[in-house]
Formats: sequence, structure tokens, C-alpha cells
Amino acid sequence: MTWMVTGGAGYIGAHIVRAFGERDLACVVVDDLSSGHREFVPGSVPFVEGSVLDTGLLAGAIREHGVVGVVHLAGFKYAGVSVQRPLHTYGQNVTGTLSVLRAMEETGVGSVVFSSSAATYGTPDVDLVTEQTPTSPESPYGESKLIGEWLLRDQAVAKELRHTSLRYFNVVGSGTDEVYDTSPHNLFPLVIEALLEGRTPRINGDDYPTPDGTCVRDYVHVADLAVSHVAAAEALTEGRPLERVYNLGSGDGLSVRQVMEAMARVTGIAFEPEVQPRRPGDPARIVASGELAARDLDWSMRHSVDDMVSSAWRARRTAG
Repeated sequence: MTWMVTGGAGYIGAHIVRAFGERDLACVVVDDLSSGHREFVPGSVPFVEGSVLDTGLLAGAIREHGVVGVVHLAGFKYAGVSVQRPLHTYGQNVTGTLSVLRAMEETGVGSVVFSSSAATYGTPDVDLVTEQTPTSPESPYGESKLIGEWLLRDQAVAKELRHTSLRYFNVVGSGTDEVYDTSPHNLFPLVIEALLEGRTPRINGDDYPTPDGTCVRDYVHVADLAVSHVAAAEALTEGRPLERVYNLGSGDGLSVRQVMEAMARVTGIAFEPEVQPRRPGDPARIVASGELAARDLDWSMRHSVDDMVSSAWRARRTAG
């Protein structure tokens, strides 16, 4: 009984693959390596290089490996860049999800866990985002993820499809020294690369209406996130009812300055961040409740901010 993980050579996907292994569940990875890394996939896990846009390749892999469900992570994940590349974003994320669902329909696979995003909410005007908070995406990326959720919903009406979508916030840290976040846009790798190169990390704005003036965001450890994906897959396999969407959030959040202080504390590199002007459109606070996921998907914040930083720092330095 094998699950397919699309995008399984990426930062988050590679952790999910390992979480499947820890539960003694087989999986096969499909990844075009546009942003993933072949070396992130354990050698014991079957790997198919190719795009999710190739429905025939997906259907062939499903048949060859006896796939019973799909964790669909593959896509273009850069919200800011998506504004400049909307057609590419929709092609990868919407047409790609359509292709995955078509391959599943052709092969009779009826379970899917979809990697969605907090970007579906846009800039919420509430202190704590729940699954009932209205969606209002502000980028092609956020819109493409919301459309992906709709595709699952509508296919479930037309066909027998068991599904759930997991909305992530800021995923950080590492569950293994073999995998680290290689994104050129995320806060943790930006700060870590600056420290490794002897540069001073930057804060964009310190005059927000927050306790220390810097933006507050929801940071969750990637290994905790991976556990909940596998829990969702197991629930779907067993026929247990799940919500259509879940937030994987901390309920508390951390400010950018708190992250910077943890970086200095954990790495032993003393620095005072350089404060830059605000970036247009950055909300002061986005924090989500993870109560539903805690109830149904074994969701828990098992790592402190120092754990998050130390694991990210160690994995990046291990990579050289």
C-alpha cells in the first residue's frame, strides 16, 4: 500500500517522505527537480523524475507502484514572484493539480492530501485565523492554491474522492541534517545565509502595532508538519471523516525580532539587525489556530523557536 508524494524532493516533501518511512508506510516520489533536490530523497524510496503536468507519467507511476493515495505538494511556491509570473504559476499549480486528479481518476485512486497555503487568506483582519476565516488571496499563488481546493471539492462531488487540504503558514527548521530549506525568499534561510556570509540580517519595518514593533507570523516546524500529512493520509485510507481544510498553525506566533534574537542566541553570532523600511502590503500579524488539526491530525507544536533555529542552522551547515 503505497502513497505517491508529488514534490517529494523538495524541503517539505522530503520530510513527509521520511515521516511515511517512520510509520513503515511505503511511498514513491514524483518530482521534476525544478526546485527539489534528488539527494533529499532517501535511496530506498522509488523516485520518478518528471512533471505533474505529464498525466501519463503520473498514471504509469501509480500503476507500477500500486499507489492508493497521493500527497500533492508539487507546484510553484513563491507568492511574491507569482505576481510577475501568473501564467507560470497557474500552469504549475492549477493545471498541475488538474493533471494529478485526472491521473487518479484514470487509475481509480480515491484519496488525496493537498498542500494548500495560508496565502488563501490574504491579509485577514482577525487576531487568530481559523478555517472559518474568509479567504481573500492577494497573489496568483494564493489564488492558485484556493482553486486547487475547489478542484478537489468539485471532483469529490462528481466522483468518489476522499480529500483534505492543509493550509501552511511559515514552515521552518529541519527534521534531519540531510534536508534544509533552499528557498531564496523565506526568512530563516535569508538570515542564515547572511550570517554565513558575514552580512547583517535585515528587518523590514519595526514600527508595526505589535509588542516589539516587528511583524508577527506563525512559524511551524517542518517535522511537525510532516507528521500531520501522514496522519491525514492514514485517516483517508481508513475511511475516517476529515474536514475539507485544516490550518497547521501555532496559535501564538513569533515576531521577526524574536526570530532574530533566537538566531543570535543559537548560532553564537552576536548581531543587531539592520532595520529597513516596511515592505508594502506586509500585515502586522498573521497567526492561525491549529485546534482542528490537533483534534484530527496529530498536530502539535513539538519544537521551540530555539529548536527551529538550531535544526535549520545545523542542516544548512552540514550541507556545506
